[in-house]
Amino acid sequence: MQDLHRRLHAVQDGYQGDEERPLGGFLTLMGVYAGAVGGAGLLARARGRSLPERWSAGDVALLAVATHKATRILAKDAVASPFRAPVTRFVGNAGEGEVMEEVRGSGLRHSVGELVTCPFCLAVWVSTGFVAGGVLAPRLTRSVAAMLTAVFGSDVLHLLYDSAKHLPERAQQG
Repeated sequence: MQDLHRRLHAVQDGYQGDEERPLGGFLTLMGVYAGAVGGAGLLARARGRSLPERWSAGDVALLAVATHKATRILAKDAVASPFRAPVTRFVGNAGEGEVMEEVRGSGLRHSVGELVTCPFCLAVWVSTGFVAGGVLAPRLTRSVAAMLTAVFGSDVLHLLYDSAKHLPERAQQG
C-alpha cells in the first residue's frame, strides 16, 4: 500500500510541474459524477423509465441553450457567488452581472473550485442533470430548460439593446 501511495504521488508530481494539479481531487469528483449517473440510472430503472430512442433537434437545442445559461449562472453569476465562496476568492467584476474569481485551497477543495468556476467543466454535469431529469421528471425538466432558454434570450436582447443605445455616439466617433 505504501508503494502504491508513493507511485501515485510520483505520477502527480511528474504531471503537475510547477503548478498544483490536484489529481486526487479530480478523481474524487469523477467518482462522484459516475456515482450520480449510476444512481440516476438505477432510480430510472426502478421507476420503469428509460432513455428516449432519440432526441429531436428541438430537444437538443433546448438542452444546449439551457445548459449554457445554467452553467454561466453557476460559474460566473454574482448572485451565485455564495455557492462558490468556500472554494474561491473574488477578484473583480466581469460585467453584465458576472464576476471574476480565483480558485483557492488545495486538494479536493481546489478541484471543486476549478469545477464550479468553469462553465465548460460544469456543462457536462448540468447537461447530465437535464438528461436524467428528462427521464425522471420530464415536465419539470422541460419547464426549467425552457425558463433558462428564455433567460438566455432575454440576455441577448439586453446586450443588443445596450449596444443599440450606443450606436449614435459610435457613428459620431467613426
